[in-house]
Amino acid sequence: MVHVLSSRTLLRPADPERSRRFYGEQLGLPVYREFGTGPERGTVYFLGGGFLEVSGRLPDGEGPRATPAVQLWFQVEDAAAAHAELAAAGVTVLREPVREPWGLIEMWIADPDGHRIAVVEVPADHPLRYRP
Repeated sequence: MVHVLSSRTLLRPADPERSRRFYGEQLGLPVYREFGTGPERGTVYFLGGGFLEVSGRLPDGEGPRATPAVQLWFQVEDAAAAHAELAAAGVTVLREPVREPWGLIEMWIADPDGHRIAVVEVPADHPLRYRP
């Protein structure tokens, strides 16, 4: 078995600068590292226990599909507060926070290329919460 030491999600956007503004400024993700030069340079953002790398470019003519194969899942402390902050920053909100039948509070946003991002709050009474 391969022992994985670290991982990240790689994103190849249509417009790298627009995506860097979205993830870095609108979502406010902190930068872990940057590499290369020019518009296709790489920027790696912290995602809690993981990383998101925005580098390279989506090949011409390969726009996002109606349901992108890659979707992101971000856990937040307060989905309602995240909704207010992201909407004020001009982020496209696909669905406002809703408590799902499985107990999580979820909202959906989209990045500039249409990649769907679940923004999830795990309520205190949910089994995913650690309780001693």
